[in-house]
Amino acid sequence: MSLTAGQHKAGSAASRLFVYNGGFLTQRRVRRILQLSGYDIRLGLPQPQDLVGIWGASPTARRGLAVAQKRGCGLLRVEDAFLRSVHPGRAGEPPAGLLLDSAGVHFDAGVPSDLEQLLASHPLDDAHLMRRARDAVARLKAAHLSKYNAFDPEDPVPEPGYVLVADQARDDASVTASRADRARFLEMLAFAQEEHPGARVLIKTHPETLHGYRAGYYGAGDAQGRVELFTGSVSPWALLEGAVGVYTVSSQLGFEAILAGHKPRVFGQPFYAGWGLSTDDAPPARRQRRLTRAQLFAAAMILYPKWHDPFRDELCELETVLDNLEARVRAWRQDHCGWAASAMRMWKRKPLQQFYGAEKKVLFTEDPAKAQASGRSWMVWAGKATEAYKGAVRVEDGFLRSRGLGAELVPPLSLVTDRSGIYYDPRTPSELDALIARRVDMTQAEALRAERLVQSLVRDGVSKYNLRGAVPALPEGRRILVPGQVEDDASILCGAGQVRTNLELLRAARDANPEAVIIYKPHPDVEAGLRKGQVNAEGLADIVAAQADPAALLGNVQEVWTMTSLLGFEALLRGVKVTTLGTPFYAGWGLTADLAPVPPWRTAKVPLLGLAHAALIDYPRYFDPVTGQPCPAEVAVLRLSEGRLPHPGLGNRLLSKLQGLFATYARLWR
Repeated sequence: MSLTAGQHKAGSAASRLFVYNGGFLTQRRVRRILQLSGYDIRLGLPQPQDLVGIWGASPTARRGLAVAQKRGCGLLRVEDAFLRSVHPGRAGEPPAGLLLDSAGVHFDAGVPSDLEQLLASHPLDDAHLMRRARDAVARLKAAHLSKYNAFDPEDPVPEPGYVLVADQARDDASVTASRADRARFLEMLAFAQEEHPGARVLIKTHPETLHGYRAGYYGAGDAQGRVELFTGSVSPWALLEGAVGVYTVSSQLGFEAILAGHKPRVFGQPFYAGWGLSTDDAPPARRQRRLTRAQLFAAAMILYPKWHDPFRDELCELETVLDNLEARVRAWRQDHCGWAASAMRMWKRKPLQQFYGAEKKVLFTEDPAKAQASGRSWMVWAGKATEAYKGAVRVEDGFLRSRGLGAELVPPLSLVTDRSGIYYDPRTPSELDALIARRVDMTQAEALRAERLVQSLVRDGVSKYNLRGAVPALPEGRRILVPGQVEDDASILCGAGQVRTNLELLRAARDANPEAVIIYKPHPDVEAGLRKGQVNAEGLADIVAAQADPAALLGNVQEVWTMTSLLGFEALLRGVKVTTLGTPFYAGWGLTADLAPVPPWRTAKVPLLGLAHAALIDYPRYFDPVTGQPCPAEVAVLRLSEGRLPHPGLGNRLLSKLQGLFATYARLWR
């Protein structure tokens, strides 16, 4: 069987690809995807065995077409994939993937494209492939992901019961390929009204028209009677949910309508027409096969595109693109209105600006009135959230933080924001509580993602701070690890029970386990002399594992006793039994032995992978210091395991020592 453009043989010599459009050279992501797909981009005149690359049916494509015809070369048509970016391509954002087609172009039915040939002849009967397709569609809906994503899913959509008519960018190649013009769009609008008498008709403006890049086919003059021009920037999935009918020429909204359960009326010849999933005005006669939604999706979104992972700089599967795009889109949706921040130490401001200031610079102010009057979202460091900052979103470090201590001013890779409370304070429900409770039931794809993430954490020995230190020789027997904590830490002040000091914790563990081998691990901040919590463990602990790698210790113990330490969560992920004497976020869900009262709202029995998904994927945001972009949890784990992270400068290290010195003097003067 001959290879399509999307099936370049691994290990074969790169195909020379001659281009006559500057975008192939100036757009680094496009160039890189082509290189990784086995194409060597060239300028000049090709030989018959070479290929000429053209961008779809763009105005510059005729140059390449003329050269290919004259030189007897094959063509490679390049287009953006159906899941692209936050903003339209004209805004300058690179694509998440490309469609490489050696037969035609997906939106022009004049010649069968590689995609059409996949849809017509590929078996599309593999159970694993179909499950991936169904899971991915569910994920697109849940995360409200589309080709372009500069919208807030929380923004209201019109009252349901309307007919949806999709406008498109004027003279777009996908429209002209279907031989459509304004008259065709007006005809479609007339059919929508005629076939749905009495119903409201919403004309959905194209995203590029909303952003002022290109005009559409409809204008304000077309909004007459029960016809409305809808120019809101909302989730297509939310809009489709309220529609009673969908009409399109060749818009991707028609494809998404099929995935959402509609049977759209199609007036052009897009790739999704003619397979029994739409009502087609003029389907290509050769398309006789009947497909399911999952089959259509599998071909168009899994088999056909070349997806790219910018964090690993490699070609990847659709699922990785969904991970990456979810992180990028989540950041935009939370940040595009801007943030005001209060009670932030000076050294924290740069990392906070990196996390939350990509769309608008974070406004740092200690004046609550100014913050509230700014029209921005307002954040405060969780430990400083006094009554003066009532109403502000609380910010804290995430659970996969850094290689090095926060007290040594090492910047974080993860932060959490919480509008309800904060994860370490069990006195009020937090957003993390709600996220954990929702993970009682998980899809197979969600469970698999969490399982893979946990496996990588355990395999690579990744923990919150990732401090490397030798594990001492440990006595034989039933070993219990007792992690020390910072005794004036907010998690102790808010979440500890009757046992509130490291000495009391050691005594409780020893009293309950007189025959066990007790291993005491001092907290790294305390060991570094930066925080309160030193204790004489003699007579209570069999060994003090000073400076030891906590992740490595967990591989050598059978149980952990803790007040509220994150090490208890890391122990659960590694299959180690955990007893809690306080109320950390992971207590009360049926996974720990809890000796302190747990909040009454924690009644659900949550699977371990559900807890992991909520705490490591759903709750935090991650920032990749290598690419300077928001990233998913998997990339944070990769960076922490590789160690490809910037280290704090001498100034930060000296400042952290002074900070610890001042804290010591403050304790002495109390």
